[in-house]
Amino acid sequence: MLASLARLGVVASIQCLRFPRPLLRPAAPRNAQWSRPMSTPPPQVNISELSTERYNLCSDTAMDNLLHALEDLVDTLGNPAYEVEYHSGVLTLQLGDHGTYVINKQPPNKQIWLSSPFSGPKRYDYYEDRNAWVYARDGQSLSDLLNHELSDALQRPVDVADVSQ
Repeated sequence: MLASLARLGVVASIQCLRFPRPLLRPAAPRNAQWSRPMSTPPPQVNISELSTERYNLCSDTAMDNLLHALEDLVDTLGNPAYEVEYHSGVLTLQLGDHGTYVINKQPPNKQIWLSSPFSGPKRYDYYEDRNAWVYARDGQSLSDLLNHELSDALQRPVDVADVSQ
C-alpha cells in the first residue's frame, strides 16, 4: 500500500500516524457491577418547600438585583469586552479573557443554576432562614461566590450585595 501511495506522490508512514489506544476495560462476568470513583459527590436531591409563586418572587428578585449589580460593575470597569445580558430568565456575564458566567432560573427544580468559568456548575436552593440562594454541597451563597470569584478575576473588590433581597 505504501508503494502505491508513493507512486501517487503521497508521503505516508504508519509510524508517524500515532493514534491513542482506546482504554479497554478488563473482561468481567456478565453479572458483575462496575463501580468507578467519583470526582465529585453524587448529586443531592433537595425537595423544595417553596411554592411556585414564592419561588418566582424570590428568583425574580435575585436575578433583577444581580442584573443591576453586574450592570453597575461593568459600567464602572468600562471594558468593551465586558457585557451583561438578561433574557428569558438567563443572565450572561461576559468577562473577555476571564470567561463567561451563565446564571439561570430552573423553575422545575425551584433553583438558580450557575455556570462559572472558575468553579464550574452549581445549583442553588433558596433557604428562607438565611434569605439566600445557597449551594448545598459547600453552604456558600450565590452572592458570596460571585463576590469572591469576580474580585479575584478583576483584581479589585466586588460586592454584588445580597442578591436575595
